[in-house]
Amino acid sequence: MTICTDTRYAIAKLAWMHGQGIWPNGLRYLWTDAFGLVLLVSLYAESGERKYLDQAESLVAEVVRVLGRPRGIRIGEAPDRDGQYFHYLAMWLYGLSILGRHIADYRRMGVELVRQIHDAFVQRGRGVIWKMKEDLSGPYPGYGYGALDAFDGYVAYIALDATALADEIADMHRLIEQSAPDLHITQDLGLGMMLWMTQFFPEERWAVTQRARSLKMLHRMWIDEGYFCREPGARDVKFAFTNYGVSIGLQAVNAMPQQIRILNTYFETYRSGDEYDRDSITHVMACSSHFPGYLMRDFP
Repeated sequence: MTICTDTRYAIAKLAWMHGQGIWPNGLRYLWTDAFGLVLLVSLYAESGERKYLDQAESLVAEVVRVLGRPRGIRIGEAPDRDGQYFHYLAMWLYGLSILGRHIADYRRMGVELVRQIHDAFVQRGRGVIWKMKEDLSGPYPGYGYGALDAFDGYVAYIALDATALADEIADMHRLIEQSAPDLHITQDLGLGMMLWMTQFFPEERWAVTQRARSLKMLHRMWIDEGYFCREPGARDVKFAFTNYGVSIGLQAVNAMPQQIRILNTYFETYRSGDEYDRDSITHVMACSSHFPGYLMRDFP
């Protein structure tokens, strides 16, 4: 497989982020923290250095302390990051499953979190609500069902404990069978994440269909300057962190290796001129693109 293994990049970037107060010592944001958790455990597995596992445990404790709620986990620490996103929770659950490979208590923590959130988000036969109020009392105003959320839950739940969560997994699988035939993704990060998810169940019907559709769409969205555009009709719109997400997905299915190398180089010097230049999501996702580690099914 064409998988990046640049641990030196990831370690140097982590040191820079810490020195700048960006991550993990900046504002909490669950999506970033989920990828960061996988990164830290991956570095531990690759290097054998216990400090990375200790940092992973400290990160979990901080996320629970700052973002944890009686049921679920808030989106982020900033005032405008209220509520709960299911796809963020699913990535965090995946991170807990990875840490749980080394310390079993974190698998149990993940299973308990699923049992806190599943019935609030999932409307059987209809879909998974994309964003909920912070206390999970109802959908966040203006939000409906997420297109990828059932897939997110399916992957994360099986990674955690396929036996303990068998009923919840069955709920997600039914929703996948219902939605996958007509699902056409056109946004860069969604395409990357779908490709990432297909690697875990490559022979399942939904994965075969979505892998082919996603790769076809990404070929349309590649801009020779060195990036994937946001959507087919927005060729000049680009984000570093979403391109890194595409990179992760492409690595997961062993596709478009030249584009992966080019975009990693392009975004190393690209500056958007807005908050994303320093935002933790950009730099943690960069680490994951250069060294995806446990984001890949067959690592280590």
